[in-house]
Amino acid sequence: MYVIEANPRASRTTPFIAKAYEIPYLNIATRIMLGENKLTDFTYEKKLQGFAIKEPVFSFNKFPGVNKELGPEMKSTGESIRFIKDLRDPYFRKLYKDRSRFLSK
Repeated sequence: MYVIEANPRASRTTPFIAKAYEIPYLNIATRIMLGENKLTDFTYEKKLQGFAIKEPVFSFNKFPGVNKELGPEMKSTGESIRFIKDLRDPYFRKLYKDRSRFLSK
């Protein structure tokens, strides 16, 4: 049996977290898997002040005739990252307020 990828979502989530924290997690993991280093060989310094928001980009105009109601299937064509200081940020508040506007019932 071969496991190609246990969590297909990790292929996009891990780079996002690495960018948010400015820590090259994938390089670290690769070095550990190759036996070059141990986890204790790396030091981490938290650089993120506040929050990083991962927001999908829906380019429905690229896919005419596609149902725009969102469900469990993936319909985004990319993601953007936004850094905010706190959860009172106006952009975050709008996202939070509108979060279920397009979700399936």
